[in-house]
Amino acid sequence: MKTDWFEYDGLRIRYTQRKGRGDSLPLLMFNGVGQSLEVLGPLVDVLPDKTVIAFDVPGAGLSDIPSRPWRYRQHAQLAIHLVRHLGYEQVNVFGVSWGGGLAQQFTRQYPLAVSKLILAASPPGNLMVPGSPGVYLRMANPRRFWDNDYMASVAGHIYGGDVRQDDSAVRQLISLLRPPSRKGYAFQTLAMYGWTGLHFLCRLAQPTLILQGSDDPMVPNINARLMAFLIPDSRLEFIDCGHLFMLTRLQQVSALILEFGYD
Repeated sequence: MKTDWFEYDGLRIRYTQRKGRGDSLPLLMFNGVGQSLEVLGPLVDVLPDKTVIAFDVPGAGLSDIPSRPWRYRQHAQLAIHLVRHLGYEQVNVFGVSWGGGLAQQFTRQYPLAVSKLILAASPPGNLMVPGSPGVYLRMANPRRFWDNDYMASVAGHIYGGDVRQDDSAVRQLISLLRPPSRKGYAFQTLAMYGWTGLHFLCRLAQPTLILQGSDDPMVPNINARLMAFLIPDSRLEFIDCGHLFMLTRLQQVSALILEFGYD
């Protein structure tokens, strides 16, 4: 993906805008914790007719690291400035994992800027039904971004699904990823500390597609069911895999997104 730079609050932010062939609203994409925008490349490639915007949040990829941790609301402020900088008044929003929390916050914070919302493998925040403590201990260790052997040893426990028997998706993730710094990763994880979307999901008016891996150790299925119950105009789709279904079930995911539609 071709990238460019945008300055916000004294920070250089790396972003990409891939122009589509249609006249539908762009899809603003929020990535997972520690993930650079290259990880979204495979999904972008199978949405060729759609305009897509993605960026490295501060501390991830090649974007600058802020002097202190940001909350989700600050990340949302950066995102709306980028959207306005690119000349758009309204977008469709996609968020995966950590980025799903940011997608929820962005939609709450700027409801008129969001037409439709897609949440993939997304928690509702700290007030979620958790998985095994061992899963989060392994996930919290940033060593998985730099030590391929360590990543291979913990991937099945963290991500579940196909990764339990086949680590090809993990190898693909490693090949795409620009590892975050330890400071940047810590700052990102702190953004969700104490945050929950449960108190406002019932007020989201946007049509919402919720995608959930049926074997996701990080985000147990009950959380997706709860979000689907709370968001008035929502649709829940289970995918027969784990947390990395964005890579392992790419064609199914793209088909569901395209079926959900764009305005």
